[in-house]
Amino acid sequence: MSSATPETARQPNRLAASTSPYLLQHADNPVDWWPWCQEALDLARRLDRPILLSIGYSACHWCHVMAHESFEDPATAELMNGLFVNIKVDREERPDLDKIYQTAHQFLVQRAGGWPLTLFLGPDDLTPFFAGTYFPRERRFGMPAFAEVLQSVERAYRDQPDLIAQQNGNLIAALSALDPETSDVLPDPALIQGAVMQLAASFDAEHGGFGRAPKFPHATSLELLLRRYAATVGQGRPDTRALQMASFTLERMIRGGLTDQVGGGICRYSVDDHWMIPHFEKMLYDNGPLLALCCDAYRATSDPLFARAAGATADWVMREMQSPEGGYYSTLDADSEGHEGLFYVWDRAEVESLLEAPEFAAMAAVHGLDRPANFEGRWHLHGYRTQDEAARLLGWTAELVEARLTSARAKLFAARERRVRPGRDEKVLTAWNGLMIKGMARAARVLECPDCLDSAERALGFVRDRLWHQGRLFATYKDGRAHLNAYLDDHANLLDAILELLQTRWSTVDLRFAIALAEVLLGQFEDAGQGGFWFTSHDHEQLIHRPKPLADESTPAGNGVAAHALQRLGHLIGETRYLDAASRTLRLASSAIERVPYGHASLLFALEELETPPEILVIRAEGARLRSLQREAQTGYHPHRMVLAIPASATDLPGTLAAMTAGAGARIYRCQGTYCEAPRDLPAES
Repeated sequence: MSSATPETARQPNRLAASTSPYLLQHADNPVDWWPWCQEALDLARRLDRPILLSIGYSACHWCHVMAHESFEDPATAELMNGLFVNIKVDREERPDLDKIYQTAHQFLVQRAGGWPLTLFLGPDDLTPFFAGTYFPRERRFGMPAFAEVLQSVERAYRDQPDLIAQQNGNLIAALSALDPETSDVLPDPALIQGAVMQLAASFDAEHGGFGRAPKFPHATSLELLLRRYAATVGQGRPDTRALQMASFTLERMIRGGLTDQVGGGICRYSVDDHWMIPHFEKMLYDNGPLLALCCDAYRATSDPLFARAAGATADWVMREMQSPEGGYYSTLDADSEGHEGLFYVWDRAEVESLLEAPEFAAMAAVHGLDRPANFEGRWHLHGYRTQDEAARLLGWTAELVEARLTSARAKLFAARERRVRPGRDEKVLTAWNGLMIKGMARAARVLECPDCLDSAERALGFVRDRLWHQGRLFATYKDGRAHLNAYLDDHANLLDAILELLQTRWSTVDLRFAIALAEVLLGQFEDAGQGGFWFTSHDHEQLIHRPKPLADESTPAGNGVAAHALQRLGHLIGETRYLDAASRTLRLASSAIERVPYGHASLLFALEELETPPEILVIRAEGARLRSLQREAQTGYHPHRMVLAIPASATDLPGTLAAMTAGAGARIYRCQGTYCEAPRDLPAES
């Protein structure tokens, strides 16, 4: 983002060579920015200057504000250039740095951080001695002016070295104290129900969700509730309360302003309790898990609302977020033309002019155009009424309301396409692609959507062709360049996605890719002694801390996804090393899960399947018979079941699958844990 004019234009700084759209937004700043690199760190040590580290991402609204106010301002830039070595980091490309320095911010400031994240590091040890987030150019919001902060921090660095050294020592000790200690015992399975009870205690029965605004989707929490419901159905005592909390929350998110009612896709979070006004950025990492969740909710409830939402989300991804090469892009910005949400909101008169009177009546009744404006004098479409309620109000059938809403949305979409679009971050991140491949694979199966399957296969093919090289994975790709050592989440999410895709259609090549990823997880990320997986590989750059993230955040915890996926793969091919690694991870996480069960949902999925291994059905048949048996086995909501439909002609299967040979006709193998029943041969179809 730059406001440079011909009179003020200058040579781009070092960020101009970056693949990150966020860094490129700052390439024309008068700030002498560096990317995070050894040369910049060496320069800071040589000059004995503190490092000003600024971390953000391309779709971040307040990052844009701070850039415009301060980083594009020549006077502020002059101050920054004279006092500091300035380093700009894209938190999506370098989540390792972001995780460490967000945690450091929390220790220093005693509250959660965010973006933009602003830190000042000592050049010798890279430990932050002052931290904040957004700082205004002039004093306001109860905050000092950024220029005042710059001068005060640099003065403190010169005048108070002993105090800073003591504080740095305390901070490093505090970071080290976060390292979990392994336990001799596994977590108590009762903690799964404990997590459900914690969620119930904070459940908003009026609007859905948990706690008060801002409200985030928290897909892992909702998946925990759905999985708990399915488990209790199998036990003969269904937890309908868990189902109700999950389905009601998801229904409110889908009908509300959190969802783009015209173009599909779900925004980052709601600023209010009603899921009405979102922060308008759309993140791939939210939409992948929520796509899968909508499919699960449809299977669990048969409510077509969830199927429609899944279809709309998948359509948006394929239309706007998949590159011609196949990989999925990262984000859509919240802003367009310098204003948040401008692309998405409407003037009532504009809507009236675009629609026929019956179409407008349906939109007004359902989406609030018959009410006062809800966003800065304009209307953001929110589900104030259900279609049934609107039908009663208008004296129509619900089917007629639906038909007129569908035609109205199509016209609004066509009109909106002529607007200036929000910016799109077109880097391809391996971890986030894993989340979306999983969502698309499940949508392909549940919605019987061939386009979704093609999309997922193209994305996986892209990752394997462009981001997997000589047995190692890269984290990011853009403009023909893949780089940066991949992190735990990249490997875990991609492994999990492949296991999902294998349940939609079989590929021995993909299974072998999954096994290769599992081997890298064990060889490069596992702490075989204490258990669990570090976020960075053994050969990664050494930083001030090496975390083992256990708790779910905006994405599921890499340790949880890895443990769950390794267990499933271990059972599938009979590899006990994978099962043992998952067990060690759960032992390591035992204390953390006990303290805050609901914050570790992805680890609880692994715990659940450690206690009761998944049912694995392997079907060997051909053609339509294979597809028919697969569809029958996958009908309904069975999150604790894996169904692999392997063509009878497939050979050279790895591990214990090699023994599951085809028969004269269709043959089904059923296994659970280490026990397999005798294969069942089915009679030919009449």
